[in-house]
Amino acid sequence: MDVALRVNGVDCRLSLDARTTLLDALREHLQLTGAKKGCGLGQCGACTVLMDGRRVKSCLSLAALAEGREIVTIEGLAQGDDLHPLQAAFIERDAFQCGYCTPGQIMAGVACIAEGHAGSPQEVREWMSGNLCRCGAYDHIVAAIMDVAGTVKPATGG
Repeated sequence: MDVALRVNGVDCRLSLDARTTLLDALREHLQLTGAKKGCGLGQCGACTVLMDGRRVKSCLSLAALAEGREIVTIEGLAQGDDLHPLQAAFIERDAFQCGYCTPGQIMAGVACIAEGHAGSPQEVREWMSGNLCRCGAYDHIVAAIMDVAGTVKPATGG
């Protein structure tokens, strides 16, 4: 089936099997490999991307159902050479070790802040609980999100 996706501000037309996940469309058809294949069950969060500004586990989303939606991946956060504030905060706070979960953590963190769920470290931990880090960099991840949350206004509305 033909699917029209808007990914990182670019319109893309793909010919896909109807069962293709958004993650596979991004990685295998668009060569956007930032979102990682982790558990394939939506439990680890390594595949997190934004769809219309909300975090989604791309391994659980069918690409065909993303048609007409705005998809943002880790590759779409930076503006040229200028990192997104959360990307910069992850570097500043050393919020990654192996790096495998980092793209999903950053995308979920961007959504956490935009949703207004970054009022306290405890709240951040609760709202980021769907993103796992095997290295245990959670304290640094929370600190990076809290740093950026102090400078970014949360989104309003539903």
